[in-house]
Amino acid sequence: MLRLTWVQPEDLIGHELRQASQDGREPSAVAARWRAAGGPEAPLTAGASPTPASPYLRLLATDLLDELADLPSTLADDEPTDLTRIKSLCPDWPGTAGSRAAPRGQSGRWGGAGGRDGTPQAPGRANHPRAAHPAALEAAWLGRAVGCLLGKPVEKLPLTGIRHLAKAAHNWPLRTYFTAHGVPEDLLTRYPWNRRSATTSLAENIDGMPEDDDLNYPLLALLVLQRHGRAFTPTDVARVWLDELPAGRTFTAERVAYRNLLSGLEPPLTARHHNPFREWIGALIRADVHGWTNPGDPAAAAEQAHRDATLTHTANGVYAAMFTAAVIATAATGDHDVHACLRTGLTVVPPRSRLARAVHRAVRLAREHTDFDTVVDVLHDTYAATHHWVHSVPNTALIAAALTHADGDFTGSVCRAVSGGWDTDSNGATAGSIAALLAGSPRALPERWTAPLKNRLATSVGDFHGTGFDTLARLTHLEATRP
Repeated sequence: MLRLTWVQPEDLIGHELRQASQDGREPSAVAARWRAAGGPEAPLTAGASPTPASPYLRLLATDLLDELADLPSTLADDEPTDLTRIKSLCPDWPGTAGSRAAPRGQSGRWGGAGGRDGTPQAPGRANHPRAAHPAALEAAWLGRAVGCLLGKPVEKLPLTGIRHLAKAAHNWPLRTYFTAHGVPEDLLTRYPWNRRSATTSLAENIDGMPEDDDLNYPLLALLVLQRHGRAFTPTDVARVWLDELPAGRTFTAERVAYRNLLSGLEPPLTARHHNPFREWIGALIRADVHGWTNPGDPAAAAEQAHRDATLTHTANGVYAAMFTAAVIATAATGDHDVHACLRTGLTVVPPRSRLARAVHRAVRLAREHTDFDTVVDVLHDTYAATHHWVHSVPNTALIAAALTHADGDFTGSVCRAVSGGWDTDSNGATAGSIAALLAGSPRALPERWTAPLKNRLATSVGDFHGTGFDTLARLTHLEATRP
């Protein structure tokens, strides 16, 4: 029997019960009915339980999902999804003329002296007020790919397993791609690599950038801008997905929204209907292009990210995308350090939201502890028992902690983000995108990271298969400079 993942009611109900507890609803009565009927817990790492549910349980799960959706939330006032209400809660919402982040106190990274290693940086920005230099955009695309590739083989592994595997290969603290060379067989048996990624993402197997949803979605966002311009709507995003994104390449919230589209639902209902993953990380990984194409305008970047995110996500899932887009838009000017970028990102997030509180806490921890493992341990102690490993709140916090602790350094940022576990490839990708953009040029990124990519990207999206990162940078620059 075909077991469809991420959409079957009996596999969704456990996740929705957890989501209800997190977003201020009281699900205990519904949970008791589900358990009394013999309903299973949510699958921990897979998108479907190992055996099909009975017809009775499937019908019951469908009814209970509807009941849970009708429960009132005590957090509704502090965590809206509507953009007007979000803005009303953000007292420091940035002006559209530019970022409120404090400048470095020195010439911008693209127009001053070299980077940390003395490598000359890319020349000054193009004259267009919305245009980041193509070299910086190429670095950002590369950084996203590198961070994703670093995290791919250990995705879904527990934190303990990641540490043991890296230490066995003499790669801890993490400083380069994972390898199976030198790792004892019993350890590989106890902590197996991600089965879909080991053949393409271990150091000994890398031959260009393999396909991954963390790169597919930025490509789709680029297509949205090419076809619909900056005034695109969530419905425009849906049209591009239906035209260009195979359903089998979607997961969690995106797959539910895709299913909802095919069932005749329209945004924003696509994000809410039987979608317990609506606060997970999926919208965050789609945010980069919105920041890259709005340098110096974090408000515009956040608003674009909001229109993209609300196809599939609500509340904190949307805030994670807005935060990331605003951070990247600030970094794209070349005039701010990573700490100012993160502060600006928080100006577009409702301050009493769970995401804002988590990011503030993570940044504080990163400043207080010199050992990043300690930071990670505290974050896991705080969130691991209550949040799925793909939830946006702990993962966004980990990204912010990694960037803060590494002071924006590229290698330090991607390695810290991946070494912290949870959604390793997505966290590495976002941290890599931001840190590489701050570096300003592909030449500022160590060759051990970028050379294995061979300037070649695999994807099932549009006509992008085999495209080089330099080409993607030029295409992104065109969208950034379009009137």
